[in-house]
Amino acid sequence: MKVVLLAGGYGTRISEESENKPKPMVEIGGMPILWHIMKEYSFYGFTEFVICAGYKQHLIKDWFSNYFLHNCDVTFDFSKDGAVTVHDKKSEPWKVTVVDTGLNVMTGGRIKRIQKYIGDEDFMMTYGDGVCDVDLSDLLKFHTSHNKIATLTSVIQKQQKGVLSIGPDNAVKSFREKQNLDGYSINAGYMVLKPEIFELINGDDSIFEQDVLAELVGRGELMTYQHRGFWQCMDTLLEKKILENLWAQGNAPWKKW
Repeated sequence: MKVVLLAGGYGTRISEESENKPKPMVEIGGMPILWHIMKEYSFYGFTEFVICAGYKQHLIKDWFSNYFLHNCDVTFDFSKDGAVTVHDKKSEPWKVTVVDTGLNVMTGGRIKRIQKYIGDEDFMMTYGDGVCDVDLSDLLKFHTSHNKIATLTSVIQKQQKGVLSIGPDNAVKSFREKQNLDGYSINAGYMVLKPEIFELINGDDSIFEQDVLAELVGRGELMTYQHRGFWQCMDTLLEKKILENLWAQGNAPWKKW
């Protein structure tokens, strides 16, 4: 099963870090948060990724083009026309497709643009700026159990990212954007989607969270996997420092590998 990662936005709320790089390339413990997310998925056996890039997308491509080389010992033999010998290969068995989904395309439009790389199969999807310790195998099991188009992971947070009203059967009853409220279930990403999702995306201006999720709710096709563990996004420098401190102290809950 492929994993789609949304990594195309500007990251304006963490502009001190993202001015010169895409927000998913902002580092935690010396590695981009995008890498941390991919390591989460890889731990559960999901190793094929499609990255929806946009803002400074060439930097994401450059990073992956050098990733294998930077994680190995290398001999450069200039006496033999610059022959290169790679020793002790340490990179993960990943297949990564980085797609330039445009500079000003909305989240739904970005997903629509990678349809040809997904095909007619279910896929996972999350945002490129948040980590958690959700059991991805259990998430997938829950998704396959209800046969609805979409499953998203929800967490309870004081900060509001996109508020969900959840019924006793785990069906999402309503979805709205954040307000000044506390203690509601919010959209944490880490979704599983059927290919029918592409039919609900009208074009580049489609906002996945406002347009597509609302349409799914109206059709009774959106379910949630309620996660009671750790989840943290990285919208601000303060949130980056929280993640940095957890990593530096060896207490990063998302690190299962």
